[in-house]
Amino acid sequence: MAETDENAPGLTGPTVPCTDPLGDPFLRTRIVLPTRPATYLRRQRLVDHLDQALRTPLTLLNGAAGAGKTLLAADWAAGLRQPVAWLTVEAGDRRPGVFWAYVIQALRACGAPASDAVGAPADATGVDQRLLAALAAELNDRDRPVVLVLDEYDRVTAPEVAEQLEFVLHHAGRGLRLVLVTRTEPLLPLHRYRAADELTEIRAAELAFTPEEAAALLELHGLSLPVPAARALVDRTRGWAAGLRLSALAALESADPELYLKEFEADSSTVADFLLAEVLRGQPEETQDLLLRVSVLERFCPGLANALTLRTDAGPILAGLYRGNAFVEHLGHSWYQLHPLFGEILRAHLRERLPGLEPELHRRAARWLRRSGFLPETLAHGAAAGDWDFAAGALVDDLAIGQLFTGLRSGDLTDLFSHMGPEARSPATDLVRAARDLSRYNLDRGLTRLRQAEEHLADDAPDDAPEAAAVQLSCALLEALAARLTGCPSRAERAAEAADELRQEVPVHLLDKHPELTALLLTHLGSARLWAGHFEDARTALTTAAGAPGGASTVLPREDSMEHLALLDYLSGWPGRAERKALAAVPEAERVGLPQPSGSGIGQLVLAAVAVDRHELGRAQALIDEAARPSSGTRDPVIAAGRALATARLLLVKGRARAAVEAANPAVSAAVASPWAASHEALVTSAAHLAEGRPDRAAEVLQSVSGDQPACAVEAAAIQVAAGRTGAAIDLLDSIRTGGRAGPAVTVRAALVRAQAAEGAGDTATARRLVAHALLDARRERLRRPFLDAGAWIRPLLATPPLHELAAGWLTPGLPRHGEQPRPESLSPPLVAVELSGRERDVLERLARMMSTEEVAADLYVSVNTVKTHLKSVYRKLAVNRRGDAVRRARELRLL
Repeated sequence: MAETDENAPGLTGPTVPCTDPLGDPFLRTRIVLPTRPATYLRRQRLVDHLDQALRTPLTLLNGAAGAGKTLLAADWAAGLRQPVAWLTVEAGDRRPGVFWAYVIQALRACGAPASDAVGAPADATGVDQRLLAALAAELNDRDRPVVLVLDEYDRVTAPEVAEQLEFVLHHAGRGLRLVLVTRTEPLLPLHRYRAADELTEIRAAELAFTPEEAAALLELHGLSLPVPAARALVDRTRGWAAGLRLSALAALESADPELYLKEFEADSSTVADFLLAEVLRGQPEETQDLLLRVSVLERFCPGLANALTLRTDAGPILAGLYRGNAFVEHLGHSWYQLHPLFGEILRAHLRERLPGLEPELHRRAARWLRRSGFLPETLAHGAAAGDWDFAAGALVDDLAIGQLFTGLRSGDLTDLFSHMGPEARSPATDLVRAARDLSRYNLDRGLTRLRQAEEHLADDAPDDAPEAAAVQLSCALLEALAARLTGCPSRAERAAEAADELRQEVPVHLLDKHPELTALLLTHLGSARLWAGHFEDARTALTTAAGAPGGASTVLPREDSMEHLALLDYLSGWPGRAERKALAAVPEAERVGLPQPSGSGIGQLVLAAVAVDRHELGRAQALIDEAARPSSGTRDPVIAAGRALATARLLLVKGRARAAVEAANPAVSAAVASPWAASHEALVTSAAHLAEGRPDRAAEVLQSVSGDQPACAVEAAAIQVAAGRTGAAIDLLDSIRTGGRAGPAVTVRAALVRAQAAEGAGDTATARRLVAHALLDARRERLRRPFLDAGAWIRPLLATPPLHELAAGWLTPGLPRHGEQPRPESLSPPLVAVELSGRERDVLERLARMMSTEEVAADLYVSVNTVKTHLKSVYRKLAVNRRGDAVRRARELRLL
C-alpha cells in the first residue's frame, strides 16, 4: 500500500496541506527515490554524463520501457550533495492542479520548502499563474540549485502542464535543474535548449549495455559469462537493461545458464511477458495488428506495412511508435525495424492470433518489394512464402542470375534456393537449378537442367519482351559457362553472339545494375578461347572483362580474367608480366571482404610455374599446394591444364620424370583439344624419355609441337639439341611465329639453343655472344632454369670474365659442379615487391619476436581470429605455410 505523506517530517503545519486538490492524501512513495536492487550495476560513464545536468537547466533521459532510466537517475541523484526533489508522475497528473501540488510537495520534502507566498493549488483543473511566478522567483533566489527529477514524465500529456513547466524552468534561472525521465519526447521547446547548449541528453543508444557491462551485470546475478558470449547476448537484446536482467534471472533456474542465454526462446520467457504487457497490449487494436504483421520483416516502411495490413494508416502509427520508444527503431528515410527480441515475440504471437497468415504476409511483402526494386528482400520473402517460381522469376527477370557466381552473395543465394522443391517447374527455376549446379562444377546435372530450362522457355516464353530477353540472356550466360567447362569455344562464341543481340532488348538500367553478367560472360568466352589456343581473341575478351565496372559485384570475374591473362602471358613467354597480373588479381577481392583465396587458383598456378622457371622450388610447391584446394574447379579444363603444367614442371626439375609424365595429363574431357596443353604434355613426356636415355623416342614425341606455340617450341628445340638433333632444333626455332616481340622465356631459350649449336660447330665467339644476350634477358626476369637445364657445355662459357660478371649474384651460385645434381638455390627477391598491409607487417614483426597468436592479439588490441586472418593473408602473399618460413622469407625480401 502506498504510504501517505501526512506524517512526513517537515511537511505538516498550518500552511502545508496534507492532501492534494482532489482531497486525497499525498502519497509519499511518489516523492522518494526508488530503491536500487542489490544486483543494480552502477555504470560510471552514464553517471559522469548525468553530472552535466548540474550545469544545464534541462536534462532528458529518454528510452524505452525497461531501459534502466529510473534506476540510473535514482542512483545518480542519491550521490548528489544538492537537494533533490523526486516525483514519479502518474496518470492523474494530467490535471495541472494535481501535478503542481505534487511538485511543490516534492520540493518541500527535499528541504527546499516553498514559502507561504507560493501556497498550494486548490483546484485540480488549474493553477494560478501567480503561484507559478512565486515558485519560480523563490527558486531563482536560491544560492544552491535544487534538482527536480520527474520520472515517468511521458504520462504528462496536457500541453498546458508542459507550458507551465517551461515557464517555471525559464524564470527559475540557476535555481532549478530539471531532469525528465521519459519514454517519449516531452512537449517542451527542446530545440531552443539545444541551440543554447542548455540541454543534457541521454538516449536509448547510450543507455544500452556494452558487452563488458552486460558481463558485469550477469556477474552480479551469479553468472560468469565470457565477454564474447555476453556480446552475442547484447546483440540480441540491443543492450536492453530489462532484457538482460530478466534473461539472467531465468538463466539462474536453468541447468546450463550459458547455453540458456545463448539459445533461449524469447517468446516463452519472462521477457515476452514484459514486452507484451508494457508495449503491445497498451497499444490500440490497429497498432497491435500492424506490429504483428510487420514482425515477418527485417525492415519496413509505411508503404510496405500498408501492403501487409491492407490499410493506409501505417505512416503516423510507425512515427508514433518510434517517438514513444515502443521498440520500433528508425533506420532513416522512413524505414524502421523492430527490436530483435520484440520481433521474435511478435512473430510467435502472430502465429497464435492469426494462424496460417504468415506465408501470405511474406507473399505480399515479396510483391511490394519487387515492384519497389528491392531484389534481395524480394527473394527472401518469396522463399519464405514458398513461392519459388516467383522468387526465381524475380532473380532472372532482374538479370541477377550472375550473383550466384560472384562471391559476395553467391553463398546466401545458394542457401536460399537449396530449399526449392521439385514442385517448382518454370524456366526460371530450371535456370536457377542449372546455375547452382554449374557453380559447383556439377557439369552433367547442370547441363541437363540447362536443357530443361531452354525447352520450357521455348514452350512457355514470357509475353513481356524485356522479361523474355532477360531469361534468354541468362541462358546465354550459362551456355558460355557450360562451353568453358566443356572446352567448346564454338559454343562459347554462339552464346556471346546471342548475348550481344539480346542486350539490345534488355532495359539499359538492368545492364547497368548488373555488370557482373557481362563480365562473367566475357570471362567464360575468354577462357574457352584460351583453351583452344586463340590467344589474341582470348586476350581481347579477358581484357574487357578485367576492366569491367561495377565495384564489388564484378570483383570475382575481374580477378578470374586477370588470372587468365597472367596465364596467357606465361604461355606467351612473359613470366614477369604473368607474375604482375597474378599478384594484381588478389588485393581488390581482399578489400571487398571476399574469403581468401577467392579465385579459381589459376593465379597461384601461374606464380608456381614462374617460380619453377626461377628455380624457387619451395615457393613453387607451396603455391601448388595452395591451388590444390577442393574448390578450385577441377572440371574446368584451363585450370586443370594449368595445374598439370605447373606440377609436371616442378616434378621434372626434382628428377621425378615418371611422376611428371603422369601429372602432365590434365585428365579432363573437352570438346576440342588444347594445342598448348597438348604441347606442354608432349614436352614433359619428351624430357622424361630423354632423362631415361631414349633420345629417339624423345624426338618423336616432339613432332606435335609447332612454331605456333613459341614458348613450347623453344623448349622443344632445347630437348632436340640435347638429343643430338641440332638441325631439327634450328628448323623448329626458325618456324616460330611470335606475332610481335618475343617474350624473354622465348628469347632466352632460343639464344641458348643457338649458342649450343654454335659451340658444337666450333663457333665459340657466336656462342659466347648468344649466351650474353640470354643472360641479359634472363637477369631481368631471374630465369634460372634455362641455364640449369642447358647442361655441361655452358659451364666453361659462364666461367669467362664477361659472362661470369653477367651471371654473378643471381645465377652462378646456383650452378651445379661437374657430376653433381642441380641443387636448389636460396630464394631471390621477385621482380614485383610483395605488398603487405600495415597490420600484416605488425603481425609479421611480432612473429619474428617469437610471440604466440594470443600474445600478438593482446599486443595489437585485436581478437585472435583477426590475427589468424592476417596470418593467412601473409602466408599466401609470401607463398609459405609456416611461421618460421614466413619470417625467413620476409627477411629475404627485406620486409623485416
